Amino acid sequence: MANLEKTYQYADGRAVTQNRVLRNTYWLLSLSMIPTVLGAAAGMTLGVPIPGGFLGALLFLGIAFGFIWAIEKNKDSGLGVALLLGFTFFMGLMLAPLLTRTLSFANGGTLIMLAFGGTATIFAVLASVATVSKRDFSGVAKFAMIGLVIIILASLANIFFAIPALTLTISVLAIGIFSAFILYDVQRIVNGGETNYISATLSLYLNVYNIFSSLLSILGFTSGDRD
Repeated sequence: MANLEKTYQYADGRAVTQNRVLRNTYWLLSLSMIPTVLGAAAGMTLGVPIPGGFLGALLFLGIAFGFIWAIEKNKDSGLGVALLLGFTFFMGLMLAPLLTRTLSFANGGTLIMLAFGGTATIFAVLASVATVSKRDFSGVAKFAMIGLVIIILASLANIFFAIPALTLTISVLAIGIFSAFILYDVQRIVNGGETNYISATLSLYLNVYNIFSSLLSILGFTSGDRD
């Protein structure tokens, strides 16, 4: 009887921890959107030069992975939160050229709102599925990781080839890949596989960011009105 009571107490304690991590993750994810918007606004308003080409891509990857490494290194302290918010500001800066290009369309504002609404819908639906579903989504991470490597290599190659059809294909694949990561990442939190809300937020932020930028690229390519 005592062992059974301890089992129930352990299960209750674990559930409380998982709920707290999930709640803090969603709270920090929402907060991270503020520096992202500020970074994008600063990039567009001040005309912050964003290096292009292959060297620009390598510089971006170097800075991004540097931030990610530092965030993970300090994920158990307040410094981790500060670094995460700094990273989201940086990612907002990187989003400025895409937003500027989109706003050059007559319906640019509408396209941005559609991309935002589409991203929010995708996240809400997939996060809900991952939370309530009994299906194990751990298997999708392996395929998603392979797909991620492919689109990174394809994106670097397309810097030289600049093929519009390949750009569109990469964006479509990115939406599918990062949607799969949302299922995996949220379920890991729910099941107790991820207990640090800073790491969890970083993962979900990257998923949301890439879905939004990919969806906006597709909308600009297919529905941009220059008249």
